[in-house]
Amino acid sequence: MAIPCSLSGKFEGHSSRARQVYSPTQSNRFNVGSFAYVTIKDRLPQILTKVIDTVHRHKNTFFEKYGEEGLAVGKKTISFLSKLRNELQTDKPIIALTDTFPDCELWNQYLEYQTSLMKEEGPPSWFKSPWLYVECYMYRRIHEAITLNPPICDFDVFMESKHQSFFESQQAIITLCTYFHEILKSIGDLTDDQMSEELFKLLQVSLWGNKCDLSISAGQDNSQKSCLLNSLQDLKPLILVNDMANVWTLVSSFKKGNTNESSSLRVDIVLDNAGFELVTDLALADFLLSSKMATQIHFHGKSMPWYVSDTTKQDFNWTIKQLQAANHMWMSKCGIKWEGNLNNESWVYHDHLFWSLPHEFCDMAQISPDLYAELQKSNLIIFKGDLNYRKLTGDRKWDFTVPFSQSLNGFQPAPLGSLRTLKSDVQVGLKTGQGEQLTFSDPDWLISGKYGVIQFSTAV
Repeated sequence: MAIPCSLSGKFEGHSSRARQVYSPTQSNRFNVGSFAYVTIKDRLPQILTKVIDTVHRHKNTFFEKYGEEGLAVGKKTISFLSKLRNELQTDKPIIALTDTFPDCELWNQYLEYQTSLMKEEGPPSWFKSPWLYVECYMYRRIHEAITLNPPICDFDVFMESKHQSFFESQQAIITLCTYFHEILKSIGDLTDDQMSEELFKLLQVSLWGNKCDLSISAGQDNSQKSCLLNSLQDLKPLILVNDMANVWTLVSSFKKGNTNESSSLRVDIVLDNAGFELVTDLALADFLLSSKMATQIHFHGKSMPWYVSDTTKQDFNWTIKQLQAANHMWMSKCGIKWEGNLNNESWVYHDHLFWSLPHEFCDMAQISPDLYAELQKSNLIIFKGDLNYRKLTGDRKWDFTVPFSQSLNGFQPAPLGSLRTLKSDVQVGLKTGQGEQLTFSDPDWLISGKYGVIQFSTAV
């Protein structure tokens, strides 16, 4: 795991520029009946209940591996998680973390910051704090429960759900791997129009793969059973903002301008879910590499189990090994090829603790300047999924028509884009009246995952 050297830096809150120039109300109070309220009241306790059940079912495994000590820490972990669930359901105050993980001090500084904002209202609690903060905090407390209980401190409470989602998406993965190898057979002969068409297909597959989010379904089956490739035309009207042409303009210019074989054309992908979505991201990444629109892909994942299905290094490596070992020829060939990309370092995997902090991305340069400097080396950063979108935009209730680049609040280490299906009530960059019309015709449009965006910002 990559431990960022800068995580010991003190968090001073948002910059004055953020306060003075960008002042929409943050989604920091839970109106009864709102999506945030339902998430905290219903969905998060369901996730915690499944986590407790998972630890309970593995008590015998802990005993077999570690003897009586394993049995004892299993019970202790269940007690810790049950207490956490009770705190959440009864709106207890948020408490400081007590483990020794490298991000602990920053989390506790952030609690102090939230406390300072709520002096007149009492201490921050589960239903009186920013939604983004308390949701991240719950997953960090789950990690604390495991971390405080060696020797099971490396146990991933979400691993079974992620593996199940992968296997239940098998047919969709086979279809995608088969299609991808058909592209590779003729990739050197494709015209620019054909190349852009294939890029657009794989961008859309990666976008709609984001629907497979186990934190939204509270850990219930949300795998991809059907072939997305056959549905792209029907799904296209559901892309509310479609900046694919801008992505093509950028990456094709990389390729045309790359006359020096030693120059690196780098694309970074900040990952979201494991399972089928990760496979769609890997296919997109290899297409960019094989078409020479990029010479190196950098993947960024979580350094701890997060939001049920988010990708960790263990998930990343496991997925490629599963593809390699598959009985299907094209799945196996994809796994072998992608393992080769890692071995020759045309693919590079990173994790960083900043991705599992509660901070908005506009705070990255202050909190984790090492990560910000790394992203500045990129020619294009693709952020996957709803949580990354919320952190890009500060999880604020912006007007729907506010430009995407403005909502980034100064965060622009490189040209960047977001591929996201809508599963929370924040959205920017829409045309005048578009959000209001959607609200009238489909009241759940912001949270259902039915709609998607491919948004892009070049300002650096």
